[in-house]
Amino acid sequence: MKVLVTGAAGFIGMHLSQRLIQQDIDVIGVDNLNDYYNPKLKKDRLSQLELDHKFTFVELDIANLEAINNLFNDYDITHVINLAAQAGVRYSLENPHAYIESNLVGFTNILEACRHNNVEHLIYASSSSVYGANKKMPFSTTDQVNHPVSLYAATKKSNELLAHTYSHLYGIPTTGLRFFTVYGPWGRPDMAYFSFTKNIMEGKSIKVFNNGEMMRDFTYIDDIVEGIVRLLDKKPEPNLEFDKERPDPSTSYAPYKVYNIGNNEPVKLMDFIRTIEKHVGKEAELEFLPMQPGDVEATYADIDDLKNSVGFSPSTSIDEGIKAFVDWYKSYYG
Repeated sequence: MKVLVTGAAGFIGMHLSQRLIQQDIDVIGVDNLNDYYNPKLKKDRLSQLELDHKFTFVELDIANLEAINNLFNDYDITHVINLAAQAGVRYSLENPHAYIESNLVGFTNILEACRHNNVEHLIYASSSSVYGANKKMPFSTTDQVNHPVSLYAATKKSNELLAHTYSHLYGIPTTGLRFFTVYGPWGRPDMAYFSFTKNIMEGKSIKVFNNGEMMRDFTYIDDIVEGIVRLLDKKPEPNLEFDKERPDPSTSYAPYKVYNIGNNEPVKLMDFIRTIEKHVGKEAELEFLPMQPGDVEATYADIDDLKNSVGFSPSTSIDEGIKAFVDWYKSYYG
């Protein structure tokens, strides 16, 4: 098995690559090391990986078709885990073209490479943001998701549609994972928990949107990685009982599947902040603000499907996870 991990210098990509290496799997990691946030953090993540002979890093942008074709020509890739994407809901309001380039053009390049190189299984990152204006809780993959409220969400839903088309036309087994607010050591600086910790430690106020009336299904990074690794060998099979008159969006007559991957236990934002305060050892100065465009009030994952398929069962409490993040933050930033 040779696994291509795109976005390998990213938060999830680094942790996943580490885990695969520990399992004696060859990993080809790619990343464009862009400056959406400080590239130094990305390079420091890579330094955790490049010491191992099982890891090979190639700097490239997945939106560059020639570079992708050369990559697949140079390495005998059997599995692909596509985590490379332009992330962030609010940034999509400022720079929409970055999302089209990376999340649509780049993903299409990955699909084409999988098609022409007989890749055994493509796993790709979708997002809980695809649920958009949905209010029914918990969010289920059997629900329709046709009302995105951000361009980022629209590109992630588009990924699922593109994957299904390639599964239908070319028989490529594709698995989409709708991530729910992932957190932990080496996390992304643009995520709320990261900026909360930074500002509390520096004595600055923190911005709390929707006046704190938010709930998120925070999922610790180790639990996310466990779920992905368990799915690597679990190629989706065509669903022989698929009903085209009452289609289930999470499955298909083609080798296609979509899962939620979350903690299945939403936490109030204010409780999350109090946990950060506890482990930082300082009280936060709160600046309450209204809901931001593109945000949703709550996320809550129905993960029964993933439990039934691979025994996925997140085990890290918010208290444990936040302690691990704060400890890393203090160590990394001194």
